[in-house]
Amino acid sequence: MKILITGNLGYVGPGLVKELRKYHPNATLIGYDIGYFAKHITSSMICPESFLDVQYYGDVRSFDPTILNGVHTVISLAAISNDPIGNRFEQVTLDINYLANLEIARMAKERGVQKFVFASSCSVYGAAEDAPRTEDSTLNPLTAYAKSKVQSEEALSKLASDDFQVTCLRFATACGMSERLRLDLVLNDFAAGALTAKEITILSDGTPWRPLINVLDMARAIRWSFERSNDNGGNFVIVNTGSNEWNYQVKDLALEIQHVLPDIKVSINQNAEPDKRSYRVNFDRFKSLAPNHQPQYDLNNSIIGLIEGLENINFKDQNFRKSQLIRLNVINELLTKGEMNNQLVLAAV
Repeated sequence: MKILITGNLGYVGPGLVKELRKYHPNATLIGYDIGYFAKHITSSMICPESFLDVQYYGDVRSFDPTILNGVHTVISLAAISNDPIGNRFEQVTLDINYLANLEIARMAKERGVQKFVFASSCSVYGAAEDAPRTEDSTLNPLTAYAKSKVQSEEALSKLASDDFQVTCLRFATACGMSERLRLDLVLNDFAAGALTAKEITILSDGTPWRPLINVLDMARAIRWSFERSNDNGGNFVIVNTGSNEWNYQVKDLALEIQHVLPDIKVSINQNAEPDKRSYRVNFDRFKSLAPNHQPQYDLNNSIIGLIEGLENINFKDQNFRKSQLIRLNVINELLTKGEMNNQLVLAAV
């Protein structure tokens, strides 16, 4: 059985590859990625792609459909997944996250692929200060990234059939240690600041709500999507993916890190403009459909995992927000060096 993972050389991919290899050791695992972030390994362990059978390098906007021959499942992770990048490259975000993703799904269905797993996002809810959002709640996407996810979900729903099962996982905000760590995610940023500068600076007033999920629990949820039958959710399903216990205000995340590292200082900008991206999410559907694939990590052990992971790679950079662990910085460097153009297409060598 062949499983194709697009966008596998990012933050989620390493854990997912290990998860699939562990539970489906005989599967043929294929990666496909443009490689923007491939070299930014944050682990002293073996390269995560060593667990793949094949790694292709390419742009999803010019995807070779023959790669889909014999593939059973496509797992779509490929995306511009950072709001600062999405805001700066709004059309490119639409082209990659929505149009290219949809075209790969169409080609997959035509070539007999049976399942398509799409990494969506709870950010589609945008601003929702009242009750926790369910899958049937009104959507309010505020960023190019979130809008691309809404458009993709709508288009994929029309492709789904009994022979082409589609699962859209609306993930909570990712966090936790990865072999390709991102530090432009809220909990990861706070942990890095606490470890290096002994201080967490919250740029907002700390009140916005965020649901979170450990990146390794994301891999567990994707495995459920690959394994599920149409009797469990139908041939098309949208699922908020996380846990009800992981709805936190931003300030609570900082205070929990302070509980783990008591010597750090927490600074909150009480005069900040309100952050419109504030929402809580209801994850009851996920718990009902996937009782055996529920999150195993809580906030405390995710923080400890981050701190231990950073210490293991001797991470001491207090200026990490200017480092290559911030996705926009990588893009800016590639642009400055002329290795890609303003459409984020890699230059020919």
